[in-house]
Amino acid sequence: MPLLVRVSLLHTLNLSETSAYNDLRSVLTVAFLRAFIAPKARGGMFTRTQNRSLPQLPVKGRLWISKYTTPQLPDPASLKLALAKAIETLNNPDVPAPVLDMPEAVPVYSEWTGYRADAKEDESLPDISEQDKYAEMMKEVKAHTTVLYFHGGGHALMDPATHRSTVKKLAKITGGRAFSVRYRLVPQNPFPSALLDCFVAYLALLYPPPGSWHEPVKPEHIVFAGDSAGGNLAMSLLQVVVELNRLGQRILWHGKECAIPIPAAVACNSPWLDLSHSSEPFYGKRPATFDYLGPPGNLGRKGLKPCAIWPASPPRKYMYAADDLMTHPLRLAYEDKFVAQKLEGEGVTVVFEEYESMPHCFALVLTGLPESRRCLDGWAGFIRQAVEDPEGLRSRSTTIHAKTLEETCLKFEDLCDVSDDVVRKRVVDTVAEIKAWIPTEEAKL
Repeated sequence: MPLLVRVSLLHTLNLSETSAYNDLRSVLTVAFLRAFIAPKARGGMFTRTQNRSLPQLPVKGRLWISKYTTPQLPDPASLKLALAKAIETLNNPDVPAPVLDMPEAVPVYSEWTGYRADAKEDESLPDISEQDKYAEMMKEVKAHTTVLYFHGGGHALMDPATHRSTVKKLAKITGGRAFSVRYRLVPQNPFPSALLDCFVAYLALLYPPPGSWHEPVKPEHIVFAGDSAGGNLAMSLLQVVVELNRLGQRILWHGKECAIPIPAAVACNSPWLDLSHSSEPFYGKRPATFDYLGPPGNLGRKGLKPCAIWPASPPRKYMYAADDLMTHPLRLAYEDKFVAQKLEGEGVTVVFEEYESMPHCFALVLTGLPESRRCLDGWAGFIRQAVEDPEGLRSRSTTIHAKTLEETCLKFEDLCDVSDDVVRKRVVDTVAEIKAWIPTEEAKL
């Protein structure tokens, strides 16, 4: 409480750096999130933190949810072999080949999500089957767009239920529908467990398993999307699909040999692309003035008590993956600007938007801001155009200014001034320097 009073007073008197850019509610929200995420605020066991992030939320309001789980694959070996092959061929040549412990392919739960225009704010879903809910949702779908959505949460927290509001908005603005995936969480299920689940979800859209109630979805109608860690999964899955196409790889899927086509696009919001945090902006000891994310050195190490799921046994440095996989290209990037610049330079159509003085995933947590509405419109607009008018898409890079929403065009060549080699070396060096968390006897008490 004293913290919020102090933040309010500084903002009201225009004594804080954020006063000129953010309203009081946004500043208080960021301050609260920053305090909550701080290591000393997370003094419990990670099991409890994870469980608290997985609430059982009722489905109410202008929202269709149809729950679907893929059946167990009768022939998972082909799928696992294809993913392992992509990971192997994409390996960073600067480091020894990692030892890959390939997880089992399991049934994947997802939520078909659509906009329910005529529902009241507190109205529950009708008491009908999930298949009938899907049919009712499809009556309101106006476009071919299908958003394959991966939620954020550091790969360790949250669930499709926590992101229903955002996913619903994407469905509403695009006029389409979304398929929001519950992937396996870390640290219990390290890489590539979540990626395998996302792969299964994509194949389920393309080639509906027996008992599905949806028709096959054309790849040109599918856009991978996600926020934060979900953006990482979206980009990683795209790399896998592109690599398997390059290799001419096909898979056996429910008894049929299938190709793995490339989707229409990938659309990420504040994607977490460098899981090693090797980039220079993360070297500071405090969160950036406008953000709530703290220094990465404490993540999964300090401020937590040992529990059944963390630290891992044997100990590893990062929650997401084994140490020798943390330099793999499926995670390699130097912030979003580096990735945008690199992709555009290689001939990929890239639409990059940065928002002045906005925190991580602001459009999801500061939903009342004009900047957030502009962000969602831009995000969904790109998704819609990638499906409906891909030939009309042109690369562009833009800064959207706080409050005024004025736009300034940027040059891709000015986004980042480091080379691929420098970025790669930073990641390798950072992973080598980080120590695994081995709790002291005091920490166990």
